[in-house]
Amino acid sequence: MANGEKRDYYEVLEVHRNASETEIKKAYRKLAIKFHPDKNPGNNEAEECFKEVSEAYEVLSDPQKRAQYDQFGHAGLAGGGFSGGGFGFGAGTPFGDIFGDIFGDLFGGGRQQRGRGRRGDDLLYNLEISFEEAAFGVESRIEVPYNKRCSACGGSGAKPGTEPKVCPTCRGAGQVRFQQGYFSVSRTCNHCNGEGRIIDSPCGACRGTGSVRDTKTMSVKIPAGVETGNRLKLSGEGGQGTKGGANGDLYVAITVKPHPVFNRDNNDVICEIPISFTQAALGAEIPVPTLDGKMNLKIPEGTQSGRVFRLRDKGIPVLQGYGRGDQLVVIKVETPVNLNKKQRELLEEFARIGGEEIHPMKKNFFEKVVDLFS
Repeated sequence: MANGEKRDYYEVLEVHRNASETEIKKAYRKLAIKFHPDKNPGNNEAEECFKEVSEAYEVLSDPQKRAQYDQFGHAGLAGGGFSGGGFGFGAGTPFGDIFGDIFGDLFGGGRQQRGRGRRGDDLLYNLEISFEEAAFGVESRIEVPYNKRCSACGGSGAKPGTEPKVCPTCRGAGQVRFQQGYFSVSRTCNHCNGEGRIIDSPCGACRGTGSVRDTKTMSVKIPAGVETGNRLKLSGEGGQGTKGGANGDLYVAITVKPHPVFNRDNNDVICEIPISFTQAALGAEIPVPTLDGKMNLKIPEGTQSGRVFRLRDKGIPVLQGYGRGDQLVVIKVETPVNLNKKQRELLEEFARIGGEEIHPMKKNFFEKVVDLFS
């Protein structure tokens, strides 16, 4: 600040005059960290810059002061908190609040306000459902253990007929403040552990915690199309808050049991169907299980093992969407075993009268081998 003249506050924070509150806050955070005295010990120039950006932010972060500054400049702020060019964090200045807002997340969280409630715990419940339930959805009743407000003491933690006392160290604030260099620093009160109160006679039912363990039964609607790993969030169904705090949330983690016949690939269902040698050779119509029940599938003659038939819209419904996947039927041709004498004779006769033309895959394979080595 040459010749004692103050620079334009927008120039100090390196923002344009139409900058939003978020942009001003972000710019201040960046510059305050850069010029912080603890990062620049013994650097008077950095110290002056730190004072300058803090002063600029104190004005531009206040809508009323900013409006005065925009209209009248520095003259409009005369006597408004910076008399004589002094700079400090004592009573009557707003910098304790500024640093609580800006640096709260950097130095251990924001300040605890007196009387602020504590949010309840978030809970996790593992729910196992069947393959069909995952496909089409289901409404399940579950029992969830949780912490609820103690009815004996009303959640105060104090023995019935007594009241918690205000902590004499922090006077109920839950935090103590002390001066450290240019900062007015807040720290959790060690006497009351941030509660702002002391319980001399704890409640016998909850042992002074204000909550007790209980179990609640509730109904959970599982949407169609879920799979293992999906989580459902039930807002406000977790542990009860204390001192008027909000309830936590309940998360239901889904695990789908394996199916004896079906496998899943995204929204498609895969099913392997064994057929006999004669069914594959001569063709047949076979029953196929689906999620919607049995249906008949026509197997054309000469079907090879591994052939896949697609059944449209017989798969898994799209989660929170429209339509369904398909069912893929994979054919597995079984080789006959434990032949009796007559069956063996017939197969041997079949082999004698058979030619290469009835084994197209074998014929094509040997043709490829010949081409490979020729």
